Amino acid sequence: MMDQGIIPAVKHFPGHGDTAVDSHVGLPVVDKSPEELEETELIPFRAAIQSAGTDGQVPAVMVAHILLTQLDPERPASLSPAVVTGLLREELGFAGAVLTDDLTMGAVTQSYGLGEAAVLAVEAGCDILLVCHGQDSVPAVRTALLEAVASGRITAERLDESVYRILRLKTEYALTNEPVSPPDLEALNAQIGAVPVQ
Repeated sequence: MMDQGIIPAVKHFPGHGDTAVDSHVGLPVVDKSPEELEETELIPFRAAIQSAGTDGQVPAVMVAHILLTQLDPERPASLSPAVVTGLLREELGFAGAVLTDDLTMGAVTQSYGLGEAAVLAVEAGCDILLVCHGQDSVPAVRTALLEAVASGRITAERLDESVYRILRLKTEYALTNEPVSPPDLEALNAQIGAVPVQ
């Protein structure tokens, strides 16, 4: 995959397999101790972080919108410095790009405005914020982030960390800021339909 220019991201850190709530509609709660997380949920993430790629690691990790009550009883993992910076970056040693899951999901929007969620995600240590629904939501995110930087709530140093990680990814995968032509959907659908199902 990486050889073809696709940037893989492992998800949904730190594990979404032991929840009964769909984070698209509500906030899943996981009440596992750090030791229990280590013995179960963190196993695939630790393996991915130790695999080949940027600095010997997978290049990107997506953080889930789940509440880990024993790590941070207040904020979802995606908005939690204890999870993103503490667990993922410091304890597991991940140095690549961290993405949020879609900030327009119910797990976030039921408790936070989109702008505040974006600011909290950056403060937590996330580099790339996903806003997947409602293009009209993007200006609110942009405004909230600009205001947080202007007030000093988000520091220039914190932004530089994210910019560095994003530029490192763009360099490694030879990405540019040149416009991308829309794909030929009919040709892609024909190609997909031509693959025999086994």
